[in-house]
Amino acid sequence: MRRARPGALPRGTAERALTSVEAGADFDAARDRATKGRDDTTGETTAREAGTKERPLSKLWHITLSVSGVESPLKEVRRGLEQLAHDHPFLLTSRYANDHAEIRYWEEARDLHDAAAVALRLWGEHRQTAKLPPWEIVGLEVIDRETYHQRIAEGYGPPPAAPVGVHPY
Repeated sequence: MRRARPGALPRGTAERALTSVEAGADFDAARDRATKGRDDTTGETTAREAGTKERPLSKLWHITLSVSGVESPLKEVRRGLEQLAHDHPFLLTSRYANDHAEIRYWEEARDLHDAAAVALRLWGEHRQTAKLPPWEIVGLEVIDRETYHQRIAEGYGPPPAAPVGVHPY
């Protein structure tokens, strides 16, 4: 699945498009189906369930990607992050300085491994097309939706990503 705004043309023919894991069943029914066919005492899948093949369920994951490197002009960093937000419309917010940036967004994936793999490719796959600085990924946090909302409710963790957009630190 190519991730871009409807009607947007692919940017750069030599670059691979950022892809995501195909969407699964709806999120609210996921818990019900995950426990269906399991033994309540052991949590193991029963023989009845083992014979059926269901489509893997997707979840939403909150991604915080931190990048850093040699100093770049602030105008170029901002322009690159704005282009990244245009190319990858699921970005919530980006904060930046002349030598580092933080990008926060939601990703849909089957599990943490898939969400992390997509997140780790984001900067590199868009570096050329968005003219991003030649920085390296120095941090990655991937948490599920429930953990994100629990952190917010308990008053710790990152505040909700508002205002949306690209902002200086």
